[in-house]
Amino acid sequence: MLPFDDLDARRAVLTEIFGAPIPDSLSILPPFYCDYGLGASFGERVFINQGCFFLDYGGITIGDRVMIGPRVTLSTAGHPVELDERYDFITHAPIVIEDDVWIGAAATVTPGVTIGRGSVVGAGAVVAKVVPPLSVVTAASVVERKRLKPVSTATS
Repeated sequence: MLPFDDLDARRAVLTEIFGAPIPDSLSILPPFYCDYGLGASFGERVFINQGCFFLDYGGITIGDRVMIGPRVTLSTAGHPVELDERYDFITHAPIVIEDDVWIGAAATVTPGVTIGRGSVVGAGAVVAKVVPPLSVVTAASVVERKRLKPVSTATS
């Protein structure tokens, strides 16, 4: 366990996790969780608050001056939606967060999303499509997108 104020040791651990040198201006408050680490890259003056989850199998790119609130999840991997394919393989797509973005507490960003420069993602939002630059997006409602095909025999 590293002391909270041991910034040099924290930077060394983060460099090992991410597999490359990180900007001196990157600030990640613990605890921080990631599955690979090697798929994430960071711009200058990025702030990541505590309790965030980065599932970076598909790649996460974070631009300059990005602020990420506590308990934010960036997830680049998933499974096929159709029931007869769901357990066969993992799908993945990159997440790109452009410069000057603010992501509020407990938001979730899904695979393949780009959040445009200067945008704000409200707390608790689930972002499942591209956010244009200079936009404010909110909400975590349920919207039925399509109906799945029935499968004659499903395994549990």
